[in-house]
Amino acid sequence: MSPMPRRIGLAAVAVAVPAALVFTGVGVGQASDHLPSPAHTHRHSAHKATAASNLDDPAKKEIAMKLVSSAENSSLDWRAQFKYIEDIGDGRGYTAGIIGFCSGTGDMLDLVEYYTEQKPGNVLAKYLPALRDVDGTDSHDGLDPNFTKDWKKAAADRAFQDAQEHERDRVYFNPAVKQGKSDGVGALGQFIYYDAIVMHGPGDSKYSFGGIRKTALSKAKSPAQGGNETTYLNAFLDARKEAMKSEEAHSDTSRVDTEQRKFLNEKNFDLAPPLKWKVYGDPFEINS
Repeated sequence: MSPMPRRIGLAAVAVAVPAALVFTGVGVGQASDHLPSPAHTHRHSAHKATAASNLDDPAKKEIAMKLVSSAENSSLDWRAQFKYIEDIGDGRGYTAGIIGFCSGTGDMLDLVEYYTEQKPGNVLAKYLPALRDVDGTDSHDGLDPNFTKDWKKAAADRAFQDAQEHERDRVYFNPAVKQGKSDGVGALGQFIYYDAIVMHGPGDSKYSFGGIRKTALSKAKSPAQGGNETTYLNAFLDARKEAMKSEEAHSDTSRVDTEQRKFLNEKNFDLAPPLKWKVYGDPFEINS
């Protein structure tokens, strides 16, 4: 996990049990004074709409991957990033792959360990001792001069591609979606969570995902608490921007301002195409 956008670079688990919101309907022939109030009906409908559109739907997940790639790689072709690797000078060592696994933050080590469990003797397995040694630092000791070349070689292996997707989902995507469902937000809110976890990591510190969410909840109730989805997500994005601006490399907040906030202002809670946005001034669109 590298909390830097890849343009200047890229980058856990916030786990919660999804809240169960149970509504009882009114059968035919029941007295009108037992009918739900309009406000109740509206909340019921809104909840049903949200529940029908979650980010783990395959089509929505594909959109999420493209949105992240637009910010991290200036491209919608996220699958082309399996081979990506460079040191972006953010103090986290090498940043690589589809989600910015970093040699200095432990998630690259976890990835290579998982890959080696699935395929012993792979081209990256020999770097495991060095990855353990450099964890928590920006050092390349034991990795240079051939680690980047071998990473790109491994990226052509379907088993390594599968390993990258497995770790992306385990550490970032699944926890973000789970927490979003628990908080009662739809596909857009779940994506907003996902992008934040990717960049800032999990945990409870002020500028981690957990800290950002805590700040948002101090300003607005989540939909699961009876709050308004737009109000809550705006509070979350406000807290996210504060976290981004806490580091120089995050100072460009366009992924919030001209992407996520734009979709929120359009009330596109389902993250439904067509989608048009800009990151770093570059225009992108998804039409289906």
